[in-house]
Amino acid sequence: MNPLLRTALATTLLTLASPALAGLAYVSNEKDNSISVIDTESLEVIETIPVGKRPRGILLSQDRTKLYICASDDDTVQIMDLATRRIVDTLPSGEDPEQFALHPNDRWLFIANEDDAIVTVVDVPTKEVLAQIDVGIEPEGMAVSPDGRWAVNTSETTSMLHWIDTEDFTIKKNMVVGQRPRHVEFSVDGKVAWASAEIGGTVHVIDVEALEEIATLEFAIRGVNQDKVQPVGVALTSDGRYAFVALGPANHVAVVDARTHEVLDYLLVGRRVWQLAFNEDESLLFTTNGISGDVSVIDVEQLAVTRSIEVGRYPWGVVVAP
Repeated sequence: MNPLLRTALATTLLTLASPALAGLAYVSNEKDNSISVIDTESLEVIETIPVGKRPRGILLSQDRTKLYICASDDDTVQIMDLATRRIVDTLPSGEDPEQFALHPNDRWLFIANEDDAIVTVVDVPTKEVLAQIDVGIEPEGMAVSPDGRWAVNTSETTSMLHWIDTEDFTIKKNMVVGQRPRHVEFSVDGKVAWASAEIGGTVHVIDVEALEEIATLEFAIRGVNQDKVQPVGVALTSDGRYAFVALGPANHVAVVDARTHEVLDYLLVGRRVWQLAFNEDESLLFTTNGISGDVSVIDVEQLAVTRSIEVGRYPWGVVVAP
């Protein structure tokens, strides 16, 4: 074979065999009514997309072809087609949708309605409202367990986690946690849930089978006033090694040993860090920093902040699609 052809063939085969780990990070900018799109390889913003008013929570469909956006001040959930990066539809959401979570069946969307103290359940394909569930005052966080059995809502003023049975959309347990709970994150195997309490300054680790708390984490950063340590977003590595906790106006992300619950380190990021998301292979972690209007990039292996990317005003939510 001609040497040039052999080289070209080898290059082509290598390219086909190599996994494409680059993706796109989508960031909701609460005060700009926009989504910033970041190329996770070049770590640059490649597009800014106008969306509804005050976008906060965002999430991907199971097949990662659609992005759901809580347009809080428009009282709606928007659907973006990721192939065209254009809004193609809307869903009923109840008033002031804050965060939401998608059932593994890729149909049921559980939406926290802060102003109405309810959780609205919407069937995405039909747009039918399946249920509206009374919860505590100022519901914010939503999560669904990997097996689809539980939907969990956090009520900020009531300081509770509401465990909703997805079979009949009824609350089976109300669990008191620290003051102003904001976010719930399940481990990949669904055995443990981590819930942040913003004003309480704590994270609560819960055994899902027993529905009992097994650990309470507290944080202390040298040189930072304790009242600024306000946990919000939580991200767990799929291998069960690390938990990363966004500490709000403390401007740090805590690195926690997910098995022993020991706090290993604090990483300085931008101002008022809200939410977190990994790239496809979990080599990078992206954080949204509301007041500084940027996204910090953390190298997960090195446990080091490597980059700051300017986005819109008050970035809030972040997800990464391959």
